[in-house]
Amino acid sequence: MRDLAASGIPAEVSLQMLGLGRSPYYRWRVAPVTESELREAYLANAIFDAHRDDPEFGYRFLFDEVTDAGYAVTERTV
Repeated sequence: MRDLAASGIPAEVSLQMLGLGRSPYYRWRVAPVTESELREAYLANAIFDAHRDDPEFGYRFLFDEVTDAGYAVTERTV
């Protein structure tokens, strides 16, 4: 969008052609990554790290590892 706007195409036209709303786009420009997406990414990294350490264990072990690391999560989420 920024490249199109820099080349002279208004953002309004680009958004209309793509079928995107104005307010969600501008909201995304202010905060491209939401707080919940960031928390989910950190949790996923913690789960992947625990799995890499002991790949033969299942979700119960991974749940114990991430909760011991301080994440508030349910077994079902893991």
